[in-house]
Amino acid sequence: MGLDLYQANPDSRAVFDLADEQLGFYLSELCFDGPEEDLFDTVNQQPALLVTSVAAWRIIQQGDWPAPSYLAGHSLGEFSALVAAGSLEFNDGLALVRKRGKLMKAAGEQEPGAMAAVIALDVETVERICSQARSTTGQPVQLANDNCPGQLVISGDKTALVEAIRLAEEAGARKVVQLPISIAAHSALMASAATEFAEAVDATQISAPQVPVIGNVSAEPLTTA
Repeated sequence: MGLDLYQANPDSRAVFDLADEQLGFYLSELCFDGPEEDLFDTVNQQPALLVTSVAAWRIIQQGDWPAPSYLAGHSLGEFSALVAAGSLEFNDGLALVRKRGKLMKAAGEQEPGAMAAVIALDVETVERICSQARSTTGQPVQLANDNCPGQLVISGDKTALVEAIRLAEEAGARKVVQLPISIAAHSALMASAATEFAEAVDATQISAPQVPVIGNVSAEPLTTA
């Protein structure tokens, strides 16, 4: 991922080079050549997504595009949007997502989990399915992301997730796909990571965005620091 950006534009190339220097290893090589197993490790995946997104943004900034009225990013992508909006310096955003990845990986090792996308079921049905799976297995699983009508993501303990997938298929989901991620993000299993990450955010300089950023939690424009 990102090799075309690296080769096409010196400003994009500089983003990867700065990340390699700051992280102390060649994230760029991992993005371009893998191995996929290491790239999908959340410790590496999170900074890789930020770096590739910012590299793409550098190209957009140079193009003949209208100025954006809003910026947005899904999940980890919200950090990319905050960098693009000028709320976070690139090096601070990179440090935060690397920290986030480490904390989430540690939480995942302490309480292993997984995630799955559920297509063509409504929120009420998926919440009921998760409740049934929790009751059956005694383990946590929950609706994690309401991405858009008909595209939801569930997250939690692996045993409970498998049961929820089975129930979703029985309920008529068009498709249920387990995601290539090594943790149960956006779930109660990440609680142990939340406090320390909040401290890292509090210690980071955050400015008011130059362009409003649509928040993941509120779906409203964020205009202040």
